[in-house]
Amino acid sequence: MADKLMTLANNPVTGGLVRALGLPTPPPLARAKEGWVAQPFVDRVVLLGAAPGGFATEAARSALSGGGARVLDVLPEQEGRGVDVALFDATGLSTPADLRSLYDFFHATVPRLARNSRVLVLVGLPEEAPGPAAAAVARGAEGFVRSLGKEVGRRGATANLAYVARGAEDRLAGPVRFFCGVQATYVSGQAARVTSSVRPVVSAPMMAALKGKVALVTGAARGIGAATAERLAQEGARVVLLDVPALQDALDATAARVGGEALALDITAPDAPARLVAELQGRHGGVDVVVHNAGITRDRTIAKMTPEAWDQVLSVNLAAIIAADEALLASGALRDEGRLVYLSSISGVSGNFGQTNYAATKAALIGYVAALAPTLAPRGICANAVAPGFIETAMVAKMPLMTREVGRRLNSLSQGGQPRDVAELIAFFASPGAYGVTGNTLRVCGQGLVGA
Repeated sequence: MADKLMTLANNPVTGGLVRALGLPTPPPLARAKEGWVAQPFVDRVVLLGAAPGGFATEAARSALSGGGARVLDVLPEQEGRGVDVALFDATGLSTPADLRSLYDFFHATVPRLARNSRVLVLVGLPEEAPGPAAAAVARGAEGFVRSLGKEVGRRGATANLAYVARGAEDRLAGPVRFFCGVQATYVSGQAARVTSSVRPVVSAPMMAALKGKVALVTGAARGIGAATAERLAQEGARVVLLDVPALQDALDATAARVGGEALALDITAPDAPARLVAELQGRHGGVDVVVHNAGITRDRTIAKMTPEAWDQVLSVNLAAIIAADEALLASGALRDEGRLVYLSSISGVSGNFGQTNYAATKAALIGYVAALAPTLAPRGICANAVAPGFIETAMVAKMPLMTREVGRRLNSLSQGGQPRDVAELIAFFASPGAYGVTGNTLRVCGQGLVGA
């Protein structure tokens, strides 16, 4: 759906009026149309900085260089040339005084950031810090990055942080490519964890390795599910699109468009897990990627909510997912080095009026991922969750005008996200390159001010 304020604000004729009225000026965001690119940083100005004693600098440099970057260690002398990617290795921070290195680097760099630029800060895991002071400093870097994201968002820029475990530096290539790439256009103010808990992959840890993989996407007839199916197919995956029989026509149309296979199935049916396993094993010998996107809302305040509304949401959004996982894992249908991705919600992070049932299920998925991930790590399987914020879907288009406008503006980028933006993070989580990232929940919300 068109964002009229963005059109007006970025028009030379009407832009001045928008600013005079004190309205937000949503920046046009860069989005990728193609799939995985071997060298995404060619012709981009990439600046790498580091605090003394850091252990991830060379791994970061290798990841950037491998993506085609000519990595600079100082700001380019050419004042007119903006910085497209600024990566700072803060893994050496250990005292409060060390935080000054963040100020020094970004004080000089932020004025030079280009539109749609990317900022990524690497920091050590607080639990691996040598003492409470060092742990506090590591956590302080996260607050710094979250605030920085709100400052640079007006340029369409994003700022994120990755906690890096010692010994996991060799797993940084995938996260660096994602958070420093165009795909992270609506992911900002997030803190991912990169560890070595998951068994190393046998195949090459790159996005392109989805070629030949089998991916299941539930709730795939439309919206985020359809965008995800399209995105995974773009990376070469053979996609099985699942949705309820009532949406058979839309499901068939989406499957035909992405070159996938439609599977009409009510995931809450008692025999659904067994039927799902039989379908995946019978047709494909198993599955490599499972995206649990199916979900419903039945919004009411708790005093007015019917038992049926409560039970329906809990059944679709949580119980059916756990039942499907148990069947896929017990049968061996989910192959080693597989990927599980769950659609949580910003409502599961912050809560939302009239959504006690929905928020309970989405918060439950965050806890589920954190508990499930360690149990699957020995098989090389990663489990992560995505929490979308205000995304421009058909449901949003039906909102009252003012409600929709307020929802669009309450984030650092002053606009709603696109289903493709959510699909980009899902595609990263689904990739072999994400083998250092498991048990995470990351928001795709443009750093929404609600629940931030």
